[in-house]
Amino acid sequence: MPTFTALTTLPHKPQAEALGAALEALDPAPTGVGVFELEDGSGLWEVGGYFLEAPDDIALALLAASQGAKPFVVSEVPDVDWVAHVRRELSPVRAGRFYVYGSHDADTVPEGVEPLLVEASMAFGTGHHGTTQGCLQALDQLLEQGARKHNVADIGCGTAVLAMAAARVWPETVLASDIDEVAVEVAETNTAANGLADRVRCLEATGFDHPEIAAAAPFDLIFANILKGPLLELAAPMFAATAPAGHAILSGLLNEQADEVTAHYREAGYNAVDHIVIGDWSTLTLQRPG
Repeated sequence: MPTFTALTTLPHKPQAEALGAALEALDPAPTGVGVFELEDGSGLWEVGGYFLEAPDDIALALLAASQGAKPFVVSEVPDVDWVAHVRRELSPVRAGRFYVYGSHDADTVPEGVEPLLVEASMAFGTGHHGTTQGCLQALDQLLEQGARKHNVADIGCGTAVLAMAAARVWPETVLASDIDEVAVEVAETNTAANGLADRVRCLEATGFDHPEIAAAAPFDLIFANILKGPLLELAAPMFAATAPAGHAILSGLLNEQADEVTAHYREAGYNAVDHIVIGDWSTLTLQRPG
């Protein structure tokens, strides 16, 4: 059965949030509504609804006009098994010593790598995106420099591929957290599939706001592969949660956003260590002074 999306943009957060709330009350009701700032530097906010039947065009037009938004663009999404499609399209990824693969490619795992089994799923971070690859490469570089981390956190973990990578190379338990319940479930499934369920602790949390995270801090390595906006907000709490001489590996950043985020984290107290570019995406390695 096909589904439908309805998307629009507008320039101000309060109006976007009001439009999102109004969209939830529409008849037929959407199965989900999203409101978020576009990460393209435009300053625009996108409001989207997902429907199991075609939405009312007139009602959508009235809602958009009420908040000064552009008209909604409605699209029909065909009934496709996207997970099966992605599995066919994704090939294994080598990032330093790490090898990310799906179960359909289990026979391709070479000798001498750290294997990470990650299935295509609803959670972000299969290892094929430039941000995840960049984080794995940054971790590999730290290992090449002789780094030994005892307390690691993966904030916004998605599939938990980064947390699992750390658990592959160091024996201590790694904390992996995400704001999304589905992502936490996917992370738990992946850690179990990799034999790391007892080594990676998965939590539903926003940033560092969780009692287990607070109790485990300070960390000597923090991953945060999210987006520019949340990264800017997390700079101060992340610095506070980083041990002296500890590192932070940040991604989810377009190349043109890297300088702003680096400057913000320098103001928070970090030193910039490295900047990896893969396609349009940047990964930053930072260190808190010892």
